[in-house]
Amino acid sequence: MKNVHWVGSFLTPVGSASAVVDEDGRLKRFHFGRLDASGLRSDRKAIAHIRDQVEAYFARDRRDFALPLAPDGTAFQQQVWEGLLTIPYGEIMSYGGLAVQVGHPAASRAVGAANGQNPIALIIPCHRVVGHDRTLTGYGGGIAVKAKLLAHEGVLAPELVRGAHARTRIEPAVLI
Repeated sequence: MKNVHWVGSFLTPVGSASAVVDEDGRLKRFHFGRLDASGLRSDRKAIAHIRDQVEAYFARDRRDFALPLAPDGTAFQQQVWEGLLTIPYGEIMSYGGLAVQVGHPAASRAVGAANGQNPIALIIPCHRVVGHDRTLTGYGGGIAVKAKLLAHEGVLAPELVRGAHARTRIEPAVLI
């Protein structure tokens, strides 16, 4: 049966998460919070491999994901999402830096828009992209979730998570 998609939800340390997989088990969408599941079949077993890797990430047993991905998007969006996959755990990049990396140095706003349309949060790490001034800027799952993810990865000081907002600035590490 082709074009069948399954959805499932589970809890994470930053709130509930929902995943959608296709008939081949490839991840189509991952979102913190609930997804509109109309037209989808609910099946927690179908997303078990995703839940296992996300739980390992939060347990600090995994930094990178090894999941088959199949996000829907334009060629430009796909290029930006591929660029996001190169940002290592525990590091951040500006929208302008990402634009340069994907070969469109004058397109930081378009890169930001593509980043905002990323259908596979966390796994395609759009949370690692910040403003040129190192501010958190937007995040589809909310700034509080972005702050928690960056604190989890050691980028944002844990004491800044509570009350984090779009103008919260990530300070460079100070060498003593």
